[in-house]
Amino acid sequence: MNKSTHPSATPSLFSRRATRTLAIGWFVLQSLIAAPLVGALPASAQEGEGEEVPQITYGQLLEKLDQGEVQRVELDNLRRVANVRLKGQEDSDPLQPVTLFANDVDNQNLLQKLRSSGVDYEVLESSDNSALTGLAVNALLALVVVFALLMILRRSANSANGAMNFGRSRARFQMDAKTGVMFDDVAGIEEAKEELQEVVTFLKNPEKFTAIGARIPKGVLLIGQPGTGKTLLAKAIAGEAGVPFFSISGSEFVEMFVGVGASRVRDLFKKAKENSPCIVFIDEIDAVGRQRGAGIGGGNDEREQTLNQLLTEMDGFEGNGGTIVIAATNRPDVLDAALLRPGRFDRQITVDLPSYKGRLGILDVHARDKKIADDVNLDAIARRTPGFSGAQLANLLNEAAILTARRRKDAVTMEEIDDAIDRLTIGLTLTPLLDTKKKRLIAYHEVGHALVSTMLKHSDPLAKVTIIPRSGGIGGFASYLPKEDRVDDGLISYGELIDRITMALGGRAAEEIVFGADEVTQGAANDIQQVTNIARQMITRFGMSELGVFAMESPSSAVFLGRSDLMQRSEYSEEMAAKIDQQVRELAMASYAKARSMLKNNRPLLDRLVDRLVEKETIDGEEFRGIVGEYINIPSAK
Repeated sequence: MNKSTHPSATPSLFSRRATRTLAIGWFVLQSLIAAPLVGALPASAQEGEGEEVPQITYGQLLEKLDQGEVQRVELDNLRRVANVRLKGQEDSDPLQPVTLFANDVDNQNLLQKLRSSGVDYEVLESSDNSALTGLAVNALLALVVVFALLMILRRSANSANGAMNFGRSRARFQMDAKTGVMFDDVAGIEEAKEELQEVVTFLKNPEKFTAIGARIPKGVLLIGQPGTGKTLLAKAIAGEAGVPFFSISGSEFVEMFVGVGASRVRDLFKKAKENSPCIVFIDEIDAVGRQRGAGIGGGNDEREQTLNQLLTEMDGFEGNGGTIVIAATNRPDVLDAALLRPGRFDRQITVDLPSYKGRLGILDVHARDKKIADDVNLDAIARRTPGFSGAQLANLLNEAAILTARRRKDAVTMEEIDDAIDRLTIGLTLTPLLDTKKKRLIAYHEVGHALVSTMLKHSDPLAKVTIIPRSGGIGGFASYLPKEDRVDDGLISYGELIDRITMALGGRAAEEIVFGADEVTQGAANDIQQVTNIARQMITRFGMSELGVFAMESPSSAVFLGRSDLMQRSEYSEEMAAKIDQQVRELAMASYAKARSMLKNNRPLLDRLVDRLVEKETIDGEEFRGIVGEYINIPSAK
């Protein structure tokens, strides 16, 4: 069956179901009405309740009448019962019931015998309440059946209406745009805020732009990695402008029925035009805005029809004056080109990861509602968290608050924040190792990294070194404080890259010097992989080798998909590939030899640092550099 017939077929399905239910209900009602009437209990049975009343038969009654043993008889023709009192019985004794025959001739014979015998008798004239009782019970049952039928019909009608309402927009609407978020609550993305300030000014005072012939952008596309604050920016725009605010996710447009998504787009923009000027925010627009022509249906599937309707509403024959569309995505590379052209999304604002100042502002915002100790230095936290997004920084302070509550402290201290950083970047803390050979081997490996980096000129300063194991098979680690000026501008020199390679090989060099080549472990596998990646990029992309200053590989364009190294294309011959491999090997081996030489020449210092680390399990950067300064001069860059 064609999908397009589903909505219209749904009401008929409900109608057949309702008709079948009505037929069943009417049959039950007719059966109840045709049932025998429910009679009332005999009065004699009610009088003698709880007592065993002796009964006599009709023949015994006639014999007792002939023998003169009957004192009184009460005839109840309606229930066909004669209540008899025999002579010698007390007035308080119950009457004995005798069932009469349905034949009127027999009853007339009984009356004649009563008269001829001189027995006191009485014919009771009781009203027939059994018919009324039966009618009442049947009427009550009929009402119950009718009520059930009405409920079923109402549910069927609601289901039919729901089927016809598939095409209505499910956007959340706020007339006063009370999002609770202002620009002051958004920190770390000042450049994006400045770009969006014009949108707020246009919504508040459009005459300022229209007077000189300026046209405000119809759409603004926010691009950035997850957690950088794209949705928060949209809420801040609505909160600052104070205009009606529609918010919807891109996935809510697409349904299994053909045409539903396009209908919802039309309904959304219709409501937006009725409340203009307003803001329409579409989160995760890549769910509906993917490039057309990639579907199985040959460009005729539901998602592409929804995208076509969205393109028409944003910039078609009918204008959408006063309606500004703000969309957010972290996958701009999959969006359709027609959606990104001027006239639809005129501006594309990249929301980058925050810099040092941005991180400091974000930490200050999220620290407002938390009890922070006086010794907590937000500046130090911002310097230790390069590459953290706004969401990660908020999660960092929240994890620190959770650790504070678990340890029953009154305020968050730097100890909890340091532990929270390690937990988010490295993993959960496990039980420390005993003083065994494995523990000392891990200590030599980590001290090898830390000592080599401390003696190098261009490496980052050490933050701490620890041998406390972490989840994920991490036996220990050495963390560093990145140089903020280099992180922000993204410029890394040749000397810094060489020092990174040398530092990464320091752990393997320490293992080989102390325990010998036969005792080295696979603990340096990640370090070697990092060395290979850095060296290869230096040669093939950065032109930092004897092969020349030209690029032999191109980076992937799908940087937002996290696949920057999976889609590289080789642009050189097999002979050049052999030369590249040779250069990578020479670069790595030269750095490894340098690390071995530095550690071998300072073996006493290496042993002392390992003994100290085994004793304390964690050494911070200041103490580590203090011990190293007793033996050698640390480069001035530290």
